[in-house]
Amino acid sequence: MKIGIVCPYAWDVPGGVSAHIRDQAETLIEMGHDVSVITPVEDPDSLPPYAVDGGRPRSVPYNGSVARLTFGVKATARVRRWIREGEFDVLHVHEPLAPSLGVLACWSARGPMVATVHSSIERSRVLVTGYYLAQTALEKISALVAVSEHARRTIVDHLGGDAVLIPNGVRVDHYQDAPPLREWPGPAIGFLGRMDEPRKGLPILLEAFAGIRARIPDATLVLIGPGDPDEVLAEVPAALRSGIVVLGRLDEADKARALASLSVYVAPNTGGESFGIVLLEAMAAGAPVVASDLDAFARVLDEGRCGALFPVGDSAALEATVIDLLGNDEERRRLVAAGARRVAAYDWRTVAGDLIDVYASVTAGQSRVREDLRGQIVGRLARRRTAEGGAQ
Repeated sequence: MKIGIVCPYAWDVPGGVSAHIRDQAETLIEMGHDVSVITPVEDPDSLPPYAVDGGRPRSVPYNGSVARLTFGVKATARVRRWIREGEFDVLHVHEPLAPSLGVLACWSARGPMVATVHSSIERSRVLVTGYYLAQTALEKISALVAVSEHARRTIVDHLGGDAVLIPNGVRVDHYQDAPPLREWPGPAIGFLGRMDEPRKGLPILLEAFAGIRARIPDATLVLIGPGDPDEVLAEVPAALRSGIVVLGRLDEADKARALASLSVYVAPNTGGESFGIVLLEAMAAGAPVVASDLDAFARVLDEGRCGALFPVGDSAALEATVIDLLGNDEERRRLVAAGARRVAAYDWRTVAGDLIDVYASVTAGQSRVREDLRGQIVGRLARRRTAEGGAQ
């Protein structure tokens, strides 16, 4: 099957959706399918052979964060050319509500199309003013997929549709087989995410780490992900900072090795999460997980059966939970075993098989994806309507 996948966010900026699309594409290729991905990208040389440059991204505030998106006349021309030359059996658009390449692909194509919604978005001015933009794009979609119940609720609440639930996947074998990145002098507590993004909760973990370090002097806090460490750690006392190691942004292989070297992985996020792929990655690497009790995280961790939960934003509770877990080898072994069982259901081979079933259902009796010149007119009208709504 020839499959075209549309990534809305910059390929070379770390993020859950782009990582999901990379794993999806590579798993489908391993299964024998012909896959092409179009994506925004800062550095086209960083793209793998199966990916196509969709244009340079711009920073846009979106869903409580800053997303790197691509939109406009040049991006539209690139999407149209990619569709015309691709001759895809099915087009798979990710985050069709984001003002990026996915919307352009929906406007520019006709034929079998699948869309996946990842985000959990509360009713907002962006969605209200962009309602017509979303409707003109989604009316062409043959099937909608949501990665979580929260993402499905976004579709139901904002667009009046429904979706098939197919969760995020993880390349389990890549993590299970990863050797530890290094040996730490004592227990290692890990954090993975954008260090300077407030909703990732690093300040809560730093506050908790002060108490953990006081009780366990050889504990190390390992920070993985982008961000300026000098800015993030500017107010951390020097004595505490000596116990913090910043690994920064890592490639996929080293990320797996870093997770495999942890005594505990902590996800102190404060909101805006519809799933929690990093929890699965940590469990696949054999790290016991401690996470804030966000609804999405609790679902991934089977309501605390596969990982320890603490109240969102409560650094004292996080401190106590980590200290208790580091002092209880039996409980950590239990969580590792439970995590390994849990993550098996999210292996990409299983998830990809479910996607293929959806593709088969929308391509039955339909012709291939084609360029839709009429869609360009609809797109222009929708953009104008959205601009008028935003100006009011």
